[in-house]
Amino acid sequence: MISDGTPILFIGTRDFDRARAFYGDVLGLPLMHEDTFALVFDAGGTPLRVTRVERFDPLPFTVAGWQVDDVAGSVDALAAAGVVMARFDGLDQDERGVWTAPDGIRVAWFRDPDGNVLAVSDYRDDD
Repeated sequence: MISDGTPILFIGTRDFDRARAFYGDVLGLPLMHEDTFALVFDAGGTPLRVTRVERFDPLPFTVAGWQVDDVAGSVDALAAAGVVMARFDGLDQDERGVWTAPDGIRVAWFRDPDGNVLAVSDYRDDD
């Protein structure tokens, strides 16, 4: 069945130019393919298909994320590229916008130009 297949991530965009610049230039994901329907980036070996849509209401929760070795370092690199970390009421986020879950997982969220919520996370409990 599908257990031998490769997962594909899907994210909607209203603007190919902004999405190409964000995912390619800001996040540094290699563009694998582009056609009139989608931009396909290599997201760590998993295809990320950023699909053109006419109307779009972003979801209020995380739609894609990356497990990284160092959330703080990733957040600093994203901030240097102009990415603003998202803050959420009810979460005790540090000065970088990083939240530490009760089990020690650290997560930071940010939005793409269409408002999709993305995240970076690690399993370390120190800086």
